Amino acid sequence: MHTVPLKLVTIVAEPVLEEQLTALLHRLGARGHTVTDSRGAGSRGMRASDPPGGGVRIEVVVGPDVADRILAHVAEHYFPTYAVIAFVSIVEVVRGEKYV
Repeated sequence: MHTVPLKLVTIVAEPVLEEQLTALLHRLGARGHTVTDSRGAGSRGMRASDPPGGGVRIEVVVGPDVADRILAHVAEHYFPTYAVIAFVSIVEVVRGEKYV
């Protein structure tokens, strides 16, 4: 089966950011997204005010240019103030034309 190499951008963030981040992803060129609940601890620890399932994991499959724009924007505008991480993986996608 033919696959296309693309980028999977994953953002794990505070739930309050879900709407802002999903809107941002689409403005920067993503054609869709997946959101799941997440929980864990990191450099900022676990916050006592977090509800159960205290975070969201947002994933998008995009081309390299869009991935770079997303990561740059999230790093500049969200990392300094919020508990957010972002990372990118190379994925092989069936029907790659749907994502770029």
